Amino acid sequence: MGEEVSQVTGEAMAVEWTIQQVARRAGITSRTLRHYDDIGLLPPSRVGANGYRYYDVDAIARLQRILLLRDLGLSLPVIAEVLDREADEETALQEQIRLLEAERERLDRRIRAVRRTLDARRSGHDPTMDMMLEGFNDRYEDEVVARWGERAFRVSNDWWHGKDLRQQLAWKRDTDELVEAWATAWREGASPFSERAQELAARHVAWLGAIPGTPVADGDHARSVELVRGLGDMYVSDPCFATTYGSVEGAAFVREALYEYVRVSMGAP
Repeated sequence: MGEEVSQVTGEAMAVEWTIQQVARRAGITSRTLRHYDDIGLLPPSRVGANGYRYYDVDAIARLQRILLLRDLGLSLPVIAEVLDREADEETALQEQIRLLEAERERLDRRIRAVRRTLDARRSGHDPTMDMMLEGFNDRYEDEVVARWGERAFRVSNDWWHGKDLRQQLAWKRDTDELVEAWATAWREGASPFSERAQELAARHVAWLGAIPGTPVADGDHARSVELVRGLGDMYVSDPCFATTYGSVEGAAFVREALYEYVRVSMGAP
């Protein structure tokens, strides 16, 4: 950090820095550091006879953690609570790495979203709202993680964000064709138990299997059954899918067809 101060304590020589040096290097003000001291968040390592505050390596490591958590949007009281819960420095550093990697992933997704918006504009396409806001709000993350675990979300999310604009548009077109086929079958009065509906259900399950991270893609039969049934239920309970499939009745048609496919073709009770 440059002009460090060495203080001899017993046989050890401790390296420390003045409050001005720390503030300058950290990109904050001395007033901020004094405030952190006043609220007990970051006391200096020592206060000299002249009243100057000095910070050693341990204090700088704690400041590093504070700045990271602050950048992640945590309030100072919450940061203090987080730091107080940490068992040891190694654990704290490992957690810091995890948070930084997660933040890097979020930024990478945002960069890709903005690039796709630019690509769409340049190619004469109107980007969808979802395309433009990907990475800013992955709206299904909490639900996917709760149901299937973090790996399922990360793998499928990385797969999607790894596609370029052309590939994403092609995938969306194929998905829209599947949805329209479902809606048309319902409008034309097909039974969810008919050959037509069951062919659509098989196509739907194959569509799920093309998404890495899903139980279908992983070959996990029991969880695949749970996924297919769960999606059927969600299509009926989520108003968004009522619009997607034409009506609540249309969504219910899809659910019943998927349930029948699970029973007959996947051998589930």
